[in-house]
Amino acid sequence: MASSSCLRAENVFSHTISKFKHSNGNGNGSIRSPPISSFSLLSSSPIFSPKSPLLKTSLSHSLSIKASSSSSSTAIAEPEGIKINSVPTKPIEGQKTGTSGLRKKVKVFMQENYLANWIQALFNSLPPEDYKNGLLVLGGDGRYFNKEASQIIMKIAAGNGVGKILVGKEGVMSTPAVSAVIRKRKANGGFIMSASHNPGGREYDWGIKFNYNSGQPAPESITDKIYGNTLSISEIKIADIPDVDLSRLGVTKYGNFIVEVVDPVSDYLELMEHVFDFELIRSLLVRPDFRFIFDAMHAVTGAYAKPIFVDKLGATPDSISNGVPLEDFGHGHPDPNLTYAKDLVKIMYSENGPDFGAASDGDGDRNMILGRGFFVTPSDSVAIIAANSQGAIPYFKTGRKGLARSMPTSGALDRVAEKLNLPFFEVPTGWKFFGNLMDAGKLSICGEESFGTGSDHIREKDGIWAVLAWLSIIAHRNKDKKPGEKLVSVADVVKEHWATFGRNFFSRYDYEECESEGANKMIEYLRDLVSKSKPGDKYGSYALQYADDFKYTDPVDGSVVTKQGVRFVFTDGSRIIFRLSGTGSAGATVRMYIEQFEPDASKHEMDAQTALKPLIDVALSVSKLKDFTGREKPTVIT
Repeated sequence: MASSSCLRAENVFSHTISKFKHSNGNGNGSIRSPPISSFSLLSSSPIFSPKSPLLKTSLSHSLSIKASSSSSSTAIAEPEGIKINSVPTKPIEGQKTGTSGLRKKVKVFMQENYLANWIQALFNSLPPEDYKNGLLVLGGDGRYFNKEASQIIMKIAAGNGVGKILVGKEGVMSTPAVSAVIRKRKANGGFIMSASHNPGGREYDWGIKFNYNSGQPAPESITDKIYGNTLSISEIKIADIPDVDLSRLGVTKYGNFIVEVVDPVSDYLELMEHVFDFELIRSLLVRPDFRFIFDAMHAVTGAYAKPIFVDKLGATPDSISNGVPLEDFGHGHPDPNLTYAKDLVKIMYSENGPDFGAASDGDGDRNMILGRGFFVTPSDSVAIIAANSQGAIPYFKTGRKGLARSMPTSGALDRVAEKLNLPFFEVPTGWKFFGNLMDAGKLSICGEESFGTGSDHIREKDGIWAVLAWLSIIAHRNKDKKPGEKLVSVADVVKEHWATFGRNFFSRYDYEECESEGANKMIEYLRDLVSKSKPGDKYGSYALQYADDFKYTDPVDGSVVTKQGVRFVFTDGSRIIFRLSGTGSAGATVRMYIEQFEPDASKHEMDAQTALKPLIDVALSVSKLKDFTGREKPTVIT
């Protein structure tokens, strides 16, 4: 029984702080959480004493949920034997979500009631029919604090009347897989515990977001309500139940509340087998003259790489690099780009590198594609997938409904849409904008320059999907090649695409963790400059066609979003764009995008930085970036 296997919730709340006051031995009443390795799961624990390490574990989970001030928790209901407590709380500043959920440092989320307030504010923002007695999915990228957060989320979900939670084993489930499971199981929605491509560990980042019933990130109408409710929240409803053992598959019941721990791979793998021709891909990966490497970056796709690439598709086990998911991503930065995936880049650019390399990020929704000595930009990648999808991928054999990209992404996809006579959409950064178009049947394939690519098979970008799409294209192009014949390479596919559609030279400069004040002043300066600009203004050798701060009206629901990025578009089609990223957890990331179209095939193999240098110089000069941020050079160049 719940009452005999752990302390009652109100006792945990009232005793949490006093039991930890002297844990650091200095007598000053400060609190120190135990290291992650000391946490254990309590589903079958006996009654424990105050000196028991299990009590220490349970209390550490509850450090983030405590009755505010002198108030105490109150039992408000006991549906079918579960005691539901109302825990008084107070609003906490700074809980407004960014582009993809709420992201902060781990220590912020571990503060008293910080996570609990946001979760309760979410339930306060949803219509009761969207969760009462309903089914929700819970998963995450395996980073530090996910296991503890899982228990908090499940107890608050039970306290608010959710009927069932489907949670990945050990709390692990990639972002694309959560979307897939929501859709397959017809869930009401799902929680994703991730800070995506940002570093993990006690000193680094954590995040939480909510996806709706078609698997898409919650729209701004909901995230705005959540933020509003965080400013007025007064109570947290939480069920007095034990922690759930997430290490074992199976069903646990507490009265009318059910938790099912599921394999995080199976539903997603089943979907991939439906989308792609696995036998075609396997025929490529088992060839003795084709070598493949996938870098999971010690992140969540490590849980998916072996079942998919090795067990199903025949790749050798040693083709999976950094395949063990770790809470701190092996002290790495799980962002698949040329800077943070440098080990993979070094392998791919070695004299006898593999034929195909790929990487994915912390939560599995981003990707990087490489050929031997050749990097495929994300903007080119989505365009090439779209151009080749109908012949190489069974899911698209009847055609594509439409194509779309985020505004900062290069115009390479636009040219594919025009040539194939497909509907095309330009949206703000944020996958939720693609979801509306997909749900309306207007969109099949889409992408962002920030290493996100996907389709309407789910409502999130999907790193492994992109890798399988590229493998499908390479396999399709080589299906009739006999052993010993020269294979069509990644570079061959890209260069043939440029010859057909022209090349959009593109680069992104990231200036990470800038002082927010200076970054915001720079954007305001640029907005003022835009307001005064007129067609024909000269910027170096470039003549201005127009300048604006991107505004988007959703063609499905008519909703309008503004201030999505400052654009300078020139008469030759070149663009420079500036925006602040909403995916970081501290400071501000300034992103500067530079693009120039080149139809002349004789210039297609120029280095992008060389081809773009005159435009880069204009962008740095126009923005006064160095003056506002103090930065001499970017953190990352893509």
